[in-house]
Formats: sequence, structure tokens, C-alpha cells
Amino acid sequence: MSTRVLTGITTTGTPHLGNYVGAIRPAVAASRRDDVDAFFFMADYHALIKCDDPARVNRSRLEIAATWLACGLDPERATLYRQSDIPEIPQLTWLLTCVTAKGLLNRAHAYKAAVDKNQAAGEDVDAGVTAGLYMYPVLMAADILAFNAHTVPVGRDQVQHLEMTRDIAQRFNHIYGGDYFVLPDVSIEEQVATLPGLDGRKMSKSYDNTIPLFEGGPKRQRAAIMRIVTDSREPGEPKDPDGASLFAIYRAFADADEARVFREQLEQGMAWGEAKQVLYQRVDDELAPMRERYDALMAHPDDVEDILRAGAAKARAIATPLLETLVAAVGLGTAAAGRGKPARRSGKKGGKHARVVSFRDADGFRFRLLAANGEELALSRAYADPKAAGLDSRRLLAAGADLDVQPTDEALALRLEGDTIAETGAFADASAREAAVARLREELAAAAREA
Repeated sequence: MSTRVLTGITTTGTPHLGNYVGAIRPAVAASRRDDVDAFFFMADYHALIKCDDPARVNRSRLEIAATWLACGLDPERATLYRQSDIPEIPQLTWLLTCVTAKGLLNRAHAYKAAVDKNQAAGEDVDAGVTAGLYMYPVLMAADILAFNAHTVPVGRDQVQHLEMTRDIAQRFNHIYGGDYFVLPDVSIEEQVATLPGLDGRKMSKSYDNTIPLFEGGPKRQRAAIMRIVTDSREPGEPKDPDGASLFAIYRAFADADEARVFREQLEQGMAWGEAKQVLYQRVDDELAPMRERYDALMAHPDDVEDILRAGAAKARAIATPLLETLVAAVGLGTAAAGRGKPARRSGKKGGKHARVVSFRDADGFRFRLLAANGEELALSRAYADPKAAGLDSRRLLAAGADLDVQPTDEALALRLEGDTIAETGAFADASAREAAVARLREELAAAAREA
């Protein structure tokens, strides 16, 4: 079974070299693994918490999407989408808000930092604090839980938000009596490189010490590399590679042999200017083909738009059925009945009938068979392949009254061609099981007629 891995990128800036080495390159490599179901999204709702410049947010969405695609993200293998293209996310945010304790949000690091800053300045504790900042952890939880992601790679500063997501998911599951959400695991990539910036500190937009990835082309990138701060040692004097930012950057792009040669050249007295030119050439060797692709995508934003819309459709195919289940779980579904089993009005003339709702849990892909009134009739086995689960769910509905139903201890097994694909809950006695068989056949016959 593949592991669903979800990564969000806030759309408030332009990717730089540190983003590429620390996040983009390893994430693209991971997305190519057969055991990974990768989700990447433009976190443009989150961007509004930090930035009130519409042009900047809009431009950043395009730049970030083009960057990931240029760096090799395959939208056929991974799911790439904008957060704002998934209406189920804000809907889920409200459902989660209603089960999230205020005390939990009071402990969020970002909110506490803002409060502490205000107190130190003698201001009201909530001065300048928006509800968006305060509710950030709930929106992040919705991003993750809308797709029941198994793993979320984050930096250490985001670990608390993952813990809060688990708390919120557990509380919802407990209140509404079901395993609606998978509890996501945090993944901290300890081996991921953190690049130094132009001044030796961590490369960050906050420090204004970044080296651009693609924006501005090779000239701007070379100019930035030439501004890397070095010590005052003259040409011919031995340099200390381990204390040089440019060697750390070079090592992030070079193989072991290249790094060894470069280290020896520095120790033998290579001039800093020459070393910067060597660094620029090594970086450009890797990035030039990607830059060409990036420029082509930026010149044709409609192509990026098509990819993002297709990604949103893939994402919503998962989020929409889950939200139907959750909406019914809290009592808001159409004719909601029994502990969160949704009912949906049929668009066909014959009215409501049995249907299936697909979802994913820790064991794999599943579906529930729901009666016309939304009551759960049976739960499928776990499938490793979502296509196989979808095929069997359609075959189940098409079987109608001819479905093979067999007793198993206190429950019933629904079988296709001799294989058990779903089971009912337990029944009190044989007469209850017989009544359930009759109801199953009746519900499925109606569904087959409507199909």
C-alpha cells in the first residue's frame, strides 16, 4: 500500500536556492517512488494570513507551481493543486473549528509569540492578531485531513501543528463515533540540507540573503553568488572550506569527488573570486535545463492553469466523498440518519437509492454501502489499489438482487465471484440476519434499476 504524503507551500514569495535544496529537490525525488502517493498544494489561503498584497500572492502562485513543475514534479504521478480550488477545505475547517478547544489554539507557537511580543511592548495582548493567525492550526488540519494524508514532512517549527492536527482529528472521531480521519504522522527530514545565505546565516527571505532559483535568469543568480561574504584571505593563501558558506552551497550540488577536489583547491589557495565562479558554474549545470522549462511555463500560464485544475479535480475526487460523510456525521446531510452516514438526493427521477461512499483509512482504500436513507449497510475490505476498490463498488451496485450474500458468524458477507468484498455489522439473531439479507437485495435492486 502506498503512503499518502502531503506538502504545502505558502504563496507569498519566489523560490530561492535554499528552497530547492531543502524542500523541492528531495520532495520531487520522493514523489517518484512507487510507494508514495504525493500531494503538493499552493497554500494560498495561508498566504492571506501573512500578506495583503493581491498581486504578490497571485504572482507567487504561478511562480511556485512553475518551479515545482520545472524541477521535475510529474502531475501524472503526483497531485498538484491550489488550496483555494478545493472548497471542501474551508468547509472542513468550520467542522473542525467546532470541535477544537480554544485552549489548544491558545498554546500555538505563532499566537503565543505574537502575545509575548505585545506584552513586551506594553500593548494589548491581542494587538494586531487576526483571527486568521489564531485559526491557522485548524486550517492546516483541514489541509491534511481532507485527504487523510498519512505523512506530512515539516520543519521542526511545524511539529506542534501536526500534533494539534492529530488532537483535532481524534476529538472529531470521538465525538461523532467513527474512524473518519487517519491520524497523520510527522516526518522531519533530518538529512535535508539547510543552505547558508549570502551573509552566512540560514538562507531566508526574512534575512534578505537569498540566491534566486530561476527568477531573473542566470545573470541575477551569478550576481548573487558573487556577493557571498568571504573572509579576507588573499589569492594563494589557504582557505578554510568548513568555514566558508560557498563551500557548503557547492557541496549541496556536487558529488563526493567534486566536493573533494573543490576542498583541495580552496586549501591550496584558490582565490575567492575564482571559487565563486566555480560554484556558479556547478549550480548552473544542474539548474539550466530546469530554468529553460520554468521560463517556458511562465510564458504560458494557461498551461500551468490546466495542470492545477486537473490536479484540483483529482484532489476533489477524494475530498468530496469524505466531506459528504462528515457533513452527514454532524447532522447536516440531507435527511441525515444514524451516526453520520450521509444521504444524498438522487438526480434521477426514481428518487433516492443505495449508493457507495469511498474513503481511505490506515489499512487502505474502502467504501461504505449506504441505504437510501443513509444508513450503513456494509463496509468493504481494504484495497491497496483505489481503482480496484472503485471497480468492485460499481460491480456491487450493478449486481442488484442477484448479489451473493453469505452468513459469517453473526454478520453477512457480500461476495462477488466467490470473493468477499464487504461485510455487514453483527446481528442479534438469525431472523435479524434474514431480514437484513432481504433488505440488502431490495436496496441493491433499486440501485441497479436507477443505474
